[in-house]
Amino acid sequence: MKTTMKFALLPLAALVLAGCTSSPSGADYDKITADVVKASFQDRGIAKLDRLQQDDANRECSAADVAGKPLDEKVAKAIEEANLKTVKWPSDGKFLGDWKEGEKIAQSGRGLTWSDKADAANGGNCYNCHMISQAEISFGNLGPSLYNYGKLRGVTDPNAAASKAIVEYTWGKLWNARAYNACSQMPRAGHMGILSEKQIQHVMALLLDPASPVNK
Repeated sequence: MKTTMKFALLPLAALVLAGCTSSPSGADYDKITADVVKASFQDRGIAKLDRLQQDDANRECSAADVAGKPLDEKVAKAIEEANLKTVKWPSDGKFLGDWKEGEKIAQSGRGLTWSDKADAANGGNCYNCHMISQAEISFGNLGPSLYNYGKLRGVTDPNAAASKAIVEYTWGKLWNARAYNACSQMPRAGHMGILSEKQIQHVMALLLDPASPVNK
């Protein structure tokens, strides 16, 4: 056993011994868990310990999950409103890029590991959770199918006024999914800097461009 892990387990042992005379609280367990996790990781390459820090949404959603109860409606609404404010709309006013580039991004799961270079482009890893194109037979089902995403929503011209609501919603969802679902497990691609603005434009095209195989 590594030395760091031995030290990490010491607080847990102390807590067990203390439990002989008193019952530990949830806060005690939270602290022990946080200490063990922190001691088990280290800065390496571009992977830093700041990844272990939870924001308010993570804390509230985790607490609700542990309690086995839905998140309080007022808290959920507050989280969604706060995250909606973080959405940055395309600086050039263009929501769609090249769907072919979007497919490459959706296929790639590369990025953000300690062995990646800081200036290397990340992938979106979209197929890990979604069906998107029928040509791809290896995909996850943690998220809903995105096949015919634009077609099913009546987007025949992404630039038309009638498409504005769906186009903006899709951009916001890709940028920061918690703007629409407080406890969404979908990566906050734009907000967390996983994908660049240009990359999100390409993924938008994959989902909404009538010429994309997704909408055929």
